[in-house]
Amino acid sequence: MTERARAEGRADVWSGSWVAERLGVELAGDDALTGLLGLALRRNPRRAHLLVSNVLGKHVPQTPSVVYGHGVALGRRVRDLLGAEAAGNAVVLGYAETATGLGHSVADGLGPAPYLHSTRRPVTGVARAGGFEESHSHATSHLLLPEDPALLAGDGPLVLVDDEFSTGNTVLNTVRALHERYPRGRYVVVALVDMRSPADAGRLEHFAREIGARVDLVTAASGTVRLPDGVLEKGQELVALHETPPAGRPGGERPAADTGARAEAGAGAGAGAGAGAGAGAGAGAGAGGGSGSGGGVGRVDLCWPEGVPDGGRHGFTAAQRDRLESALPGMAGRIAEALPTGARRVLVLGFEELMYAPLRLAHALEQTLGADVRYSTTTRSPVLAVDDPGYAIRTRLVFPAHDDPADGPGERYAYNVAGAGFDAVVAVVDSTADTPALHAPDGLLARLAGHVPHVLLAVVPSYLPRSPHAPERPSMLPEPLRGPDFSSYAPDEVGWLLQDLSGVTLEAPTEEREEAIQSGGAHYAESLPVEYQPSEQYQELFHAALATSAARLARAVGAVTEIVLTERSPRPVLVSLARAGTPVGVLMRRWAQFRHGLDLPHYAVSIVRGRGIDANALRWLAGRHDPADVVFVDGWTGKGAITRELAAALRDFEVSDGITGFHPEIAVLADPGSCVRTYGTRDDFLIPSACLNSTVSGLVSRTVLRADLVGAHDFHGAKFYRELAGADLSTAFLDAVSARFPDITDTVDAQVKDLLSADRAPTWEGWAAVERISEEYGIHDVNLVKPGVGETTRVMLRRVPWKVLARAGAGADLDHVRLLAEQRGVPVEEVAGLPYTCVGLIHPRYTRGATGADGRAVAL
Repeated sequence: MTERARAEGRADVWSGSWVAERLGVELAGDDALTGLLGLALRRNPRRAHLLVSNVLGKHVPQTPSVVYGHGVALGRRVRDLLGAEAAGNAVVLGYAETATGLGHSVADGLGPAPYLHSTRRPVTGVARAGGFEESHSHATSHLLLPEDPALLAGDGPLVLVDDEFSTGNTVLNTVRALHERYPRGRYVVVALVDMRSPADAGRLEHFAREIGARVDLVTAASGTVRLPDGVLEKGQELVALHETPPAGRPGGERPAADTGARAEAGAGAGAGAGAGAGAGAGAGAGAGGGSGSGGGVGRVDLCWPEGVPDGGRHGFTAAQRDRLESALPGMAGRIAEALPTGARRVLVLGFEELMYAPLRLAHALEQTLGADVRYSTTTRSPVLAVDDPGYAIRTRLVFPAHDDPADGPGERYAYNVAGAGFDAVVAVVDSTADTPALHAPDGLLARLAGHVPHVLLAVVPSYLPRSPHAPERPSMLPEPLRGPDFSSYAPDEVGWLLQDLSGVTLEAPTEEREEAIQSGGAHYAESLPVEYQPSEQYQELFHAALATSAARLARAVGAVTEIVLTERSPRPVLVSLARAGTPVGVLMRRWAQFRHGLDLPHYAVSIVRGRGIDANALRWLAGRHDPADVVFVDGWTGKGAITRELAAALRDFEVSDGITGFHPEIAVLADPGSCVRTYGTRDDFLIPSACLNSTVSGLVSRTVLRADLVGAHDFHGAKFYRELAGADLSTAFLDAVSARFPDITDTVDAQVKDLLSADRAPTWEGWAAVERISEEYGIHDVNLVKPGVGETTRVMLRRVPWKVLARAGAGADLDHVRLLAEQRGVPVEEVAGLPYTCVGLIHPRYTRGATGADGRAVAL
């Protein structure tokens, strides 16, 4: 391997020659060894050199089929070694962080077999089933956190998988720790390469005799590393020579390359590694900061299958593998659709221990996409980057840890990505790692965007082990309903966590429903009112109101969204309370796209007064997203009944399911009742979406909860009124409001600044007013007092109203209420000092014997 070959970046240059020539390190063994391994240097007091695998998918981007194929092939060899009966009882244990995906692939080839990998991430509430130390690693402590403690307790073979065996100490420590607690008669040790010395190999054989167990070894290649005297000191000197401390961080590491150039200036991902070499990307800024062309960051919703773990941290069963297998083509299709047209070279980048999920996604994408797909992951291991074809780590991106690691904040790395000629990178993280640090200006996404034209983020929900006191999880819940099959909204605007009851007759005359509700014979959510069909005059009033209030609505949308992004989560999961909250959730999602380029997930769920929120919808959300990122969205507050309902329901859910983290406060456009602290305004004004029912809410009905229709493992129901498509104004409403976004950004910024500095603590002023009105008008039931423009409109459209109280001097905000009152023969009474613009009253002494001017029954 000549200097000329190296300078030309030729593929015949071994990616370990740079280290071998300078340190005198030699690899001796199988012919396949140099094809599987390259060499690099790292700052580690225990070992200077690093064996860099070309087929593991950690440091070197590689074809997913090659990475997965090596693991599966090793698993099949283990199956052949054990025989069918023993293989059927085997459990596979992989090592964090580098071998988590390899071990999982071995488990697939073996059976598939149950799988668990060690972890360096403690998980609250999960008991340790064991642990061990990895003496030569930069991060040594391993935890074993199976959801089912019996996973390791069987007497079948235990298959331990690591990427390499250098001394065998890690295997000895593991077997010693586990054998004391879970003794068994057979172990199989699996690795891509066995690089132990004869003495080290003898120690493992001696240990096996000592514990009275059989230990077999399965590897793809074997050999030894020959190290000259003083290699550790020479390696440290060489690392120091090629590193330059970054400004402002004395003694810290810069992602340095050969002759002090920064890692981002590097070429491809290592000769012979299948990553491709190319021209340099240009110098970066700061510690891994990107210059280059710069790119955008998008987001894709994988629709990860409910109940399937993100990996083997808490165990992974054969049944879960089957469910993942069936979902992979659809998830790969969603990634393919989200990638830019014409992308020919795509990297799927996993995240530290999260290796298997991105590997399988990359493998499925490789089979779906007509492009060159590669796979690698980020790592916590610091390695020197040198821009030379004879060196395994050509470039290095540095970014802060973004998963709140147990060992505190620190640097993380992505190797051989910058300068490798990728058109797009799909960054796959779990929801625990989808934090502000990930999206920060110096975070991973920004680093990637500095070097790759298009960055796509895919978040796999972090698996939460079930509490031992929680009931069994329900059977697999369906994916959300989406338009145009359910609702007239675009499919990416909202996913409905509902079941479609369009074929069921649920409508009843308003008078019959009111009588049944007030008599206690039925709950309001067990039936639907007949959809109000507005007159031409009323439709004209809606359009006039929309034209007048669109800018005001846009300001409220912008303000509440900015507060959510500032105070709740930089990547919130919007969950609107169907159906009044759904148009608001869509508008908040549009604002986040318009102002910040964010593609936020948005779902609609059912909440029913007196019955709580749909627990199955919460389970679905917790299975795919971090509950702490969920922000519940509604249109407005009245007296705050739904706010209280949500808080109580979430408390009950934590007890029943053991799932915590959902925040009980609702984000609303308008909070006239002073019930929440996340709002766009506290003015009680006309929100035009309250003027209509389904025709401004995607043609979806109010939600339904009835025992004969909604089972224990079902979502709540709703109907899709396809027949009303000719009268649908849902998209017109959204477009009219979002069209005002460019005109009101400065106003929103000022409004948000005022709100963030104001005392927004709820005073529950509205609830006090409702109680007072209930007593003054002899109603004695706060549920029949509906405060605010939105709630009063609902009374006029769905219930049998008694009268409307209007604040003296209220203007155009009440035009539609006055029109409805005139049509229904309902008196409007002006009241001075009313805290709301209006209040709708339903009289408790309802009777079907009296009628109003329009022939409808009224309350006496």
